[in-house]
Amino acid sequence: MLNLKDYGYTETSAPPTGLIPGRITELQRERYTIITERGEVTATLKGSFFHSAQIREDLPCVGDFVLLQYNETGISLIAELLPRHTKFSRADFLGHKVGHVKTIHEQVVAVNFDYVFIVTSLNMDFNVSRIVRYLTQARQSGGQPVVILTKADLAADYEQKVAEVQHTMPDVPVHAISSHTGFGLSELDQYLQPAKTVVFLGMSGVGKSSLLNVLMEQEVMLVKGIREDDSRGRHTTTHRQLFMLPTGSMVIDTPGMRELGLYDAEEGISAVFADVEDLFTQCKFSNCQHKTEPGCAVKAAIEDGTLSEKQWQRYLTQKRETRYMDGKVAYARENTALWKSRTMEARQNKKKKR
Repeated sequence: MLNLKDYGYTETSAPPTGLIPGRITELQRERYTIITERGEVTATLKGSFFHSAQIREDLPCVGDFVLLQYNETGISLIAELLPRHTKFSRADFLGHKVGHVKTIHEQVVAVNFDYVFIVTSLNMDFNVSRIVRYLTQARQSGGQPVVILTKADLAADYEQKVAEVQHTMPDVPVHAISSHTGFGLSELDQYLQPAKTVVFLGMSGVGKSSLLNVLMEQEVMLVKGIREDDSRGRHTTTHRQLFMLPTGSMVIDTPGMRELGLYDAEEGISAVFADVEDLFTQCKFSNCQHKTEPGCAVKAAIEDGTLSEKQWQRYLTQKRETRYMDGKVAYARENTALWKSRTMEARQNKKKKR
C-alpha cells in the first residue's frame, strides 16, 4: 500500500465517509491520473463538482490534492479540491469566449510545490529581463525561486552570466549546470529532498527535459534540438506531469512558455523590486512621479549608480502590465458572472414554459 505522505500529503482531518485522498500527477484532456494509497487511478470530475466551480482556476491541476470517490473497476470521480499552499499562474491570452465576450483568464500552471526552478539556457536566448518576469510570478506563487542556468558546457562566459543574474537578484540562488556533463548537478541535491516538490518553468529548448531525464536516471522525456539561428526550441513537453524521482522528491514538468503574462502580480513585484519601492519613501514629495520632481530618490539612485536604468524600466514595465491585466481580468469575471446568470435564467424560464 502506498503512503501518500511520500507525495507530500499532510492530513489535517479524516476525509468524509466514502472519499479517499489522492494527488494529481497528470492531466490529459478531461482525464486525470491520480496517485492514491490504493495505487494509481484514472478519474474525471464529478458532475456536481464541475458545476459548482465558479471560475476556471477552481478546477483541479497537476499537483493538486483531491478527494475522490474511488472506483476499483472503473473511472473514479473527483469530488473535492483540497486547499493549495502554493500556486503558479500566468495570464491566458488565448481569447476564450464566454457568451459573446472575449476574455482573459488566470491559467494555473502548477500547484503545491516547494521550489520554483526558473530554467533558462546559457545560449543566445539568455535574457535577464525574462528571468526577472518569471521571478516576479514565482514570488507571487509562494514557492521559493531558484534560477537554473543550463548548458554551461556550451558557454565559455557562463561565470559572467551567473554574476549578472546574481547582481540583479542577490537574494535568489543561482546555479549553472550541464545535464550533458553533470557539471553543477550536485548543487541541486539540497532542493531535491524526499516529499518535496519542484516545478520546472521556462521557455522551449532551455533544457528542462534533459535535466528531468538526468534526475530520473532514465529517459522519460523526448529531447528535441533547437534552431541554430536563435537558439529557440520546439515544445518537448506537451502537457503537465508530476514525476517521482529516485531521491523521493517530485518534479512537475510544464510545457515551454512562449510568453509569460503576469497575473495578479502586485505582491510579487513588490517582493522582487523591494529595493526600488524602498526609494519611494525617501523622495522629497510623497506624490513624486519620479520624472522631473526635485528631491526624487529614484532619480538620484540612477544617477549615482545604486539603481540601474534597466532595473527601473523593468519595474515600470511590470507595473504597467499587471495593472492592465488586473483590469482585463476583472472585466472578464464580471461578464462571465453576467453570462452565467443570464444562461441560468434562460434555462429556468424554458423549464417554466414546459
